[in-house]
Amino acid sequence: MSSHQVFVLITIQLLLLLLPSFGGYKLFEKAGVSGWKAFVPIYNTWIMLGLGRRPKHWVLWQAVPVLGWFITMGIYVEFVKLYGRFKFWEHALAALLPFLYFPYLGFDPSIKFTGFEPAHKHRKGKVREWVDAGVFAVVAATLIRTFVFEAYVIPTGSMEKTLLINDFLFVSKWAYGPRIPMTPLSIPFVHNSLPVTNGKSYLEWLHIPYTRWFETPVKRGDVVVFNFPAGDTVINLPDYQSQQPYYDVIRQLGRGNSDSGRQIVLNSPDQYPLIFRPVDKEENYIKRCVGIPGDTLQIKDQIIYIDGKAQELPPASETYYTVTTKGQPLDENVMRDEYNLDMNNGDEFVATGAPNEYRLLLTQAAKEKMLKDGLAVGMVPEIDSSTDVYPYWDLIHWTRDNYGPIVIPKRGMTIKMEPLNYALYQRAIRVYEGNDLETRGGKYYVNGKEVTDYTFKMNYYWMMGDNRHGSQDSRYWGFVSEDHIVGKASLIWLSWDKGIRWSRLFRGIK
Repeated sequence: MSSHQVFVLITIQLLLLLLPSFGGYKLFEKAGVSGWKAFVPIYNTWIMLGLGRRPKHWVLWQAVPVLGWFITMGIYVEFVKLYGRFKFWEHALAALLPFLYFPYLGFDPSIKFTGFEPAHKHRKGKVREWVDAGVFAVVAATLIRTFVFEAYVIPTGSMEKTLLINDFLFVSKWAYGPRIPMTPLSIPFVHNSLPVTNGKSYLEWLHIPYTRWFETPVKRGDVVVFNFPAGDTVINLPDYQSQQPYYDVIRQLGRGNSDSGRQIVLNSPDQYPLIFRPVDKEENYIKRCVGIPGDTLQIKDQIIYIDGKAQELPPASETYYTVTTKGQPLDENVMRDEYNLDMNNGDEFVATGAPNEYRLLLTQAAKEKMLKDGLAVGMVPEIDSSTDVYPYWDLIHWTRDNYGPIVIPKRGMTIKMEPLNYALYQRAIRVYEGNDLETRGGKYYVNGKEVTDYTFKMNYYWMMGDNRHGSQDSRYWGFVSEDHIVGKASLIWLSWDKGIRWSRLFRGIK
C-alpha cells in the first residue's frame, strides 16, 4: 500500500474513534471515569472494554484495516449495554451512528451507568438471538466475499472452451491482494442494482481511494475477473448495460463521431437513461491476461506477440477454421468426444457448400489432433479484418486479428504526448487516473498545465477472451487498470447445462 492509502485508512479509523468522543465524555463521567479519556484514540476503547470486562486484546484488532472498523463498532455495542441499552435498534445506533447516539445517551439525565452485572445477566429472547445470528452471518459473509473469495458464474461464451456458460467459479481475492471496497456503503450480496426497482444498491457520499493489501501483480496467462473498464457510464436498460456499452452506442449513433452520438443520447434521456458507476460497482468481466505492464503487444493473424515473441495459444481457446476433410463421413459422437465439437450447434459446425469443406469452431487442441489424425487435409484460420477496434482512430488501420503494436502502460512509465499516444492513452490518463486532459492547437494540457509527456500512476493489463471471435475484450475498450482487478479465477465448483456437468466439478482453471 502507498503512504497515501495507509493515511486514508488510519484517518477513517481515527474518525471512528474520535467522532463519538463528545458523547463519550459524558458517558465516561457517568461511569466514574475522567471524561478527557474519551478523546484519546484506542485508550478510549480500552477503557470501554475494561468497564465491560471484555477481552482487552480487542484493542489490538482495531489496528487491522477495515476489520478494525467492525471491531470498533462491536466495542461500542458492548459499551452501551453498560447503560441498560439492550434493544436491537439501540445496538444498531451504537454501531452505525455513535457520534449521534452517544451524545443522546450522555446528556440524557435519566440514563444511568448500570455496570457489568446487569449487562452480564441480560438474556436475549429467541427472536433477538436469531436476528443477531443473521447480522453476524451477513457481516462474516461480506468480509469473506470482500477479502478472501467470491463466487462467480460465467454468463457468456467469451472464454469457451476454457470456461463454459454456467460454470460456477471461486474467484480468489488473495491472489493479487484483497482490494478495499471503494464504495463501502452498499447492500450486502447485491453488486450494483437492486432487484425489482433496478435502483442503485450503494451510496456514493463515502468513497475510499483505491487501496490493495499485499499487492501481487497479475501474471501473463492468468484468468482474471475485473470490473468492466467501459462500465463507468451505462445505458440503464436490460438490452444495454455491458451488452451494448454506452461508448459503442454513441459511436454508432454518431457514425463514428462520439461527440455527436453523446449529444443524441443526452437529448433523449427517456430512450437512453444513463447511470454512472464507481469502479468497484462496474459489471464483472472475466478474461485471460495476455499482456502485463511494460509489454509491447501485437497480434498477427490471431497470434499474440509479446516484445516480438510469439505466444502459445491456450489449449482450450477456440477460433474458426475452414476445414477440408478427406471426404469420409463425420460421426457426431466422434466429433464430440474426440474433437470437442457439437455438430448440432450452428455456431460450431457449418457446411460451406463446397465439397468436403466445413466452417468449424475448434480449440487449439482439437485443431492439432484433427491434423495429426489425418481427418483434415486442409485447415485455414478465419482472419477477422474488421477495423472497429480500440482506439477507434481513422489513422490507425488495425483489425481484430492484426492489431498493434501497442505498449501496455506501467506505473512510472513516461510517454511523449503526441497524436498517436494521445489516441491510445487518453482514456487511461483522463478516466482511470483522474486527470483533466485536453488538446488545443497541437498542444496538450493535463489539469490545465501544458505538458510534453505524461508519467503513469498505475499498472495496466491487456485482457482477451479465449474465444477470440466471440469475445468483447481489450481490442474493443483498451487497457484494464490495476484498480479494476477483482481476483483470479481459481476453481470450477459447479457446472450446469440441463443437469450437472460432472466432469467439470472441482476442476482447476488454467
